[in-house]
Amino acid sequence: MAVKYTCRHCQTLIGEIDQGGVSEYQLGFHFLTPEERRDIISYNPNGDVSVKVVCDYCKEALEANPELSLLGSPLQ
Repeated sequence: MAVKYTCRHCQTLIGEIDQGGVSEYQLGFHFLTPEERRDIISYNPNGDVSVKVVCDYCKEALEANPELSLLGSPLQ
């Protein structure tokens, strides 16, 4: 099972944990509400887990231009 962290805005691969035996508890997923889990985490048929986060570049761009958050895909 691999856990892949991808930016939700620009789709850049931020990081990957390719280690078996890593639990959701160790990754901190247990802190998320059910709604947050549905929005952030997706489980792929091959057993991999995709986690949507925001990269530093997109975070800075959204902080400098908050109106971009109104667009569906603000930073491509």
